[in-house]
Amino acid sequence: MGEKRLIVIAGPTAVGKTEYALRKAEELGCPIISADSRQVYKELKIGTAAPTEAQLARVKHYLVGHRSIRDYYSAWEFEQDVLKLLDELFQRYENVVMTGGSMMYIDAVCDGIDDIPTISEGVRKQVCEVYEKEGLERMTNWLKELDEEHYKKVDLKNPKRVVHAIEVCLESGQTYTSLRKKKKVERPFRIEKYALEREREELFDRINRRVLEMIDEGLVEEARRYYPQRELNALNTVGYKELFEYFDGKYELEEAIRLIQRN
Repeated sequence: MGEKRLIVIAGPTAVGKTEYALRKAEELGCPIISADSRQVYKELKIGTAAPTEAQLARVKHYLVGHRSIRDYYSAWEFEQDVLKLLDELFQRYENVVMTGGSMMYIDAVCDGIDDIPTISEGVRKQVCEVYEKEGLERMTNWLKELDEEHYKKVDLKNPKRVVHAIEVCLESGQTYTSLRKKKKVERPFRIEKYALEREREELFDRINRRVLEMIDEGLVEEARRYYPQRELNALNTVGYKELFEYFDGKYELEEAIRLIQRN
């Protein structure tokens, strides 16, 4: 038995990660772990470009569709799930492929994640209520008060990141910055990373075609099904957000499709 190897395949949306990972896994005779923060939700098959039945039949996949959109799921939980899974898989396989578009998830497995406390229901509810009543601007100001250093680094247009940082500050009584790990962890297996890329114009063309394929597969109907639950964090995702605004009458379907392609 040689050294166990985790092969990580990363790259932008529509670059071809799925097919490359399938071919690599078939070549090595091993399974695939999905590192996609939205494909974990069983309800969101079309809009997250989850593996098709045919792809799942080609290679065994893990961590696809194993949570509900009502569940809270974090990069820390993903790290724990993958490490436990690898313990089992490496007893049967020399190699495991991991692929997906969520770099935070990939980094959590490869480098370790910060020692962030589990957020209690009380804190989560408190922060959620403020966000729902007062919006993102209030949240970014609140984060600035709690942790100005992290405020300067975080994507202030991403409510999930802002809300999570506030929750951590309130739960721990410390700044989010102070809890960040400085040292990379050592894993008991070898990690090989592959980053796929394409020419910019080709990538944009592939994205545009993928969105049209999703529409043909029923993305509008899928989004309409979950429209009543649009406030859930899982649905704060490209594809669903734009269609929810179309349902609200903010713009026509053609414009919603254009925005999905752009975003």
